[in-house]
Amino acid sequence: MDRFAELKTFCTVATTGGFSSAARQLGVATSSVTRVIDALEERLGVALLNRSTRSVTLTEAGRGYHADAQRILEQLEAADDAVSERGDEVKGMLRVAAPPAFAAQYIAPILPDLRVRHPRLTLDLCLSNATVSLADESIDVAVRIGSIDPDSRLVARRLAAHERVLCASPAYLKRHGAPREPSELARHDCLQFSFTDNRRSWRLRPKDDANAAIEEIPIRGVVQADNADVLRQAAIAGLGVAMLAQWVVHADLREGRLVQVLDDYDVNPGPMDVAMYAVYQENRRGSQKIRAFVELLAEHLARAGMR
Repeated sequence: MDRFAELKTFCTVATTGGFSSAARQLGVATSSVTRVIDALEERLGVALLNRSTRSVTLTEAGRGYHADAQRILEQLEAADDAVSERGDEVKGMLRVAAPPAFAAQYIAPILPDLRVRHPRLTLDLCLSNATVSLADESIDVAVRIGSIDPDSRLVARRLAAHERVLCASPAYLKRHGAPREPSELARHDCLQFSFTDNRRSWRLRPKDDANAAIEEIPIRGVVQADNADVLRQAAIAGLGVAMLAQWVVHADLREGRLVQVLDDYDVNPGPMDVAMYAVYQENRRGSQKIRAFVELLAEHLARAGMR
């Protein structure tokens, strides 16, 4: 038995919470995963997992073993990187996590250049709006938006600023007029991002007065979605006013497909209004393939005017 493959299988089951989901991620049969875990528990003489028909959870012994196993796998991956990346050629698999809208606009365009510069580098894109655990999901580098916890063990490279803007198409503004005050948003069709708490309001504060009270404006509209690019396209089509990250609509504003409104107000001010970062684990600080990807992404963002 390959002990490292055994640890990888166990950690994947613990992370995904099931044998079938772990099998899908590993690309093997569920029965193979079950056999590996059964053999591991038999060898150790202790139950690592609580199993039921609905879920799989870690036992107390399993939690400690999982933490140790994760550290071992991280160290092995770092050792592999150190050996495989010696010399000038960047090669190997790079797993990148990013929000789908960001990946479509800023990562997809750099793929041809990445291929030319580093033909032996293989990229695996994991696209989700959720914040994933780099260790649990075997992610090499992730693009994250917002403030970075100063106590985090992750290395963070700032890529560009992040702020939200209100915008609409010229055709929509011609029909309905541009809002001149935050309160006027209440009579507009507003394109809203779907939140789990069903919040139906936008918050605005004058940019020239950080101490001013935040106005909370109730909004209405016929379209809401949990995907920024869907809302962007709806705004371009003239369906209403959208609140989107500036990096999502940067090109549309520059080229006139969308027009910013109430641009003298901060929109939904809060901890997200900091920056976009590329983050990776401390033990990957010397990885050439991470550095190659991040440097190219940063170059592309700068060329696009994102700073």
